[in-house]
Amino acid sequence: MSARKRRQQQDGTYEVAGQWKLMWWKFKKHRLAMIALPIIVIMYTITMFCEFFAPALPLSRFRDFKDCPPSAIRLRDADGNFVGLHVRLKESVRDPVTFRKVFADSDQIIKLGFFVHGEPYRFLGLFDSDLRFFGPVEKGGEFFLMGTDSLGRDLYSRILFGGRISLSFALVSIAFTFFIGLTLGGISGYLGGFADTIIQRMIDLIMSIPGIPLWMALAAALPTTMSSLGKYLWMSIIMSLIGWTGLARVVRGKILSLREEDFVIAARLSGASHGRVIGRHLLPSFMSYIIVSITASIPGTILGETALSFLGLGLQAPTISWGTLLQDTQTVEALALQPWLLWPAFFIIVTVLMFNFAGDGLRDAADPYK
Repeated sequence: MSARKRRQQQDGTYEVAGQWKLMWWKFKKHRLAMIALPIIVIMYTITMFCEFFAPALPLSRFRDFKDCPPSAIRLRDADGNFVGLHVRLKESVRDPVTFRKVFADSDQIIKLGFFVHGEPYRFLGLFDSDLRFFGPVEKGGEFFLMGTDSLGRDLYSRILFGGRISLSFALVSIAFTFFIGLTLGGISGYLGGFADTIIQRMIDLIMSIPGIPLWMALAAALPTTMSSLGKYLWMSIIMSLIGWTGLARVVRGKILSLREEDFVIAARLSGASHGRVIGRHLLPSFMSYIIVSITASIPGTILGETALSFLGLGLQAPTISWGTLLQDTQTVEALALQPWLLWPAFFIIVTVLMFNFAGDGLRDAADPYK
């Protein structure tokens, strides 16, 4: 028995844990969720400040390094001497068999370091800076951690900038889903009757239509002349208009089971309005289940945006997202000759897995009394 528990027994005092604290204790027991949570936080932090973490700007072109493979980071030179973090400069040569231009490592060393100065940028649109988290020590060094695309743009930098769009897109879309699902689900479960019938039949209609064809139809209806920001917002709304049905069903079921409880009747007798009863008394009583439902729907939103952008119906260039980056892999030739262009798919897989692991942990922790 710990010294703290002995003192509590002697004093006759005991710690009272609320629902959120019990959820956290249960969540900590889920090992995969505890691994996924910091990874998700790191990914959002890096993509939020991608100007600082990216070695180059997303539209910067290195014309002599088109379709250049990734640069291998080394610690020792060709003679085996320790020289610290560095890469070897890529030089183009002709393949003697296919006569294609390929890249090989030269003897020239480009030293790498942390907190170096590089291309100037505007940090978060607030102030100018040229400080980079990681990159060549000397300005002008060609360093491509994940290779370049057909226009000579650094793929790693574009993945970080694309992550800002793809990851924030999921949050914006879920915010719309949260608002629509809670509002209509709360009205349906609390009022019942005619309102419940209309909302439930509308949910049945939306759920009966295959999701991806409906996404494609609505996305294709957007004007091609729409700005990047407008398309971003409208795509978020399209995702939420289709994805709110599951959350609304959960909210309706919970409210149906709680609306005749004593605390709800007491709120009604005290003169509380319908909106206040739903927002201040009913929804907070099962907020943990709402959080679980939202977390579980984030991976589907990311995959939906990626699929539409990959097909050319979602976000389009010059907007950079993981889906638009994968458009370069639509041909067999690109996959065979530039396999590093599939790096965005790796980040999508990791992100979806991490959100699924975190969702599983939240799902187990939502009922901490089990």
